[in-house]
Amino acid sequence: MDRAGLLRPTTPPAVVLSLLASELGLERHGLDIAVTGIALHTASVQPGDLFVALQGAWRHGIDHWDEARTHGAIALVTDQAGALALGNRDVPLLVAQDPRPLLGYLATRIYGTQSADTPPVFAVTGTNGKTSTVFLLEAMMRALGWKTALSTTAERRVNGVGYPSTLTTPEAPDIHAMLACASEAGVKGVAIEVSAQALTKRRLDGVRARVAGFTNLSHDHFEDFGTMDNYLHAKAALFSEAMADEAVVCIDGAWGQAMADMASIPCTTIAHSDQPGADWSYEVTDKNDLHTTWLMRSATGESCELIAPIIGNHMVANATLAAVMLMRGGASATELEAVMGVGTQGVPVSIPGRVERVSSPGGPQVFVDAGRSADAYHHTLSTIRELTPGRLVMVCGTSGNRDQTKRPIMGRTAAMLADVVIVTDDDPRNEDPRVIREGLLEGARAVAHATVHDIPDPTEAIGFAISLVGVGDSVLWSGPGSQAYRDIAGKKIPYSARDEARRALDAAGWTKKSEEM
Repeated sequence: MDRAGLLRPTTPPAVVLSLLASELGLERHGLDIAVTGIALHTASVQPGDLFVALQGAWRHGIDHWDEARTHGAIALVTDQAGALALGNRDVPLLVAQDPRPLLGYLATRIYGTQSADTPPVFAVTGTNGKTSTVFLLEAMMRALGWKTALSTTAERRVNGVGYPSTLTTPEAPDIHAMLACASEAGVKGVAIEVSAQALTKRRLDGVRARVAGFTNLSHDHFEDFGTMDNYLHAKAALFSEAMADEAVVCIDGAWGQAMADMASIPCTTIAHSDQPGADWSYEVTDKNDLHTTWLMRSATGESCELIAPIIGNHMVANATLAAVMLMRGGASATELEAVMGVGTQGVPVSIPGRVERVSSPGGPQVFVDAGRSADAYHHTLSTIRELTPGRLVMVCGTSGNRDQTKRPIMGRTAAMLADVVIVTDDDPRNEDPRVIREGLLEGARAVAHATVHDIPDPTEAIGFAISLVGVGDSVLWSGPGSQAYRDIAGKKIPYSARDEARRALDAAGWTKKSEEM
């Protein structure tokens, strides 16, 4: 791989192992050398790195030390099992009982992100809407003239330069490397998507948010958390004095109010105008198929009206959350309205794979979306239904090795809101894809008079969906969004739902008809 494209600062401080050992109370063996980077995976190793070898689910990271060294790693931190596996090899080494909780501190020290020059972080968590809110935040910052950085499931970006993303929230070494890069580039604001898993696995150790935002909570990730209460408490860690200065929480749902009540830091609430009691309310004042204008009002009389290329009330909630987070971070309502209000170009945002239209005018509307929960299905299907005078066809699949209990609920929601449901394979990972589809099909077929199809091949599924529609109809392909691969039996196979949908439209003749209009 091209390691020159890795997200790393150009001038990190060099930190000697003896200093790290002294500060953390670690055993140290071998030469006392200085390291300039830290890596948890061999794919991200660069010359001068401290390589972290953890115990994995199947293998110990020490098995990868030789590969890490060939890529330039010069020192190692591991546990006692890893140290024993090295035998008598002469390796500059730090030994900890459990290295994982130390990753944030090590990365902070190695990259110097404890500095006052590190730009403010705006962190967003919730079940749905995290990615959209982070893209909206970053776009609003750019509209204000800020240099920006973002980290999402879809992409990471520093001052306009994009980098690949594989996790919703990267591991601590990667987050701190990104913050160091942002500092070097003169970035004024960083927007980060935060998963509950990232909080429980301490990927944000050493990162303090200027403002933390909460979108919503719905049934998801029970494979990790078991209950909604456990899921809520995992996310609540972000809204504590240890991790953020203040919070902005959407209380459109009961779980949002619960989060606001749990926050141990100053908390500003937002909600739709028909729900009283929030510090800021929002309501749509104008909309069409491509843009929405909405008005935000504070309980103290402040107001701000913005326009953005988004559709659906759930997206307006995300945009309001982003705007209020920025206002709590120092921007004013007047500044936001001046550059993104009515009469301007609006919020300069493009959100990949989130209710993303991939069709051209003149034929059926085709959207791809990353939603893999019943709540996401509900919001997206309801939004597209408003834009669809004819039939609404849904293609859907979901991930393997994830919460199985949500699948029948997802299938039922799809069948209740779409005219036709086509269940297909998505990201089976190491699970039998037939079992995954059966969960969705169980819920969909339980809806009386539902039209449901089981088409395992996603390319065949989207082709069949487009064969069913014409002018005035819509197709929603929910699950893959902007993802550029399918995870099948542990291998990432290149695959783009956006490209496949466009090919299907072309094969059906809709592309040519649009060009002739």
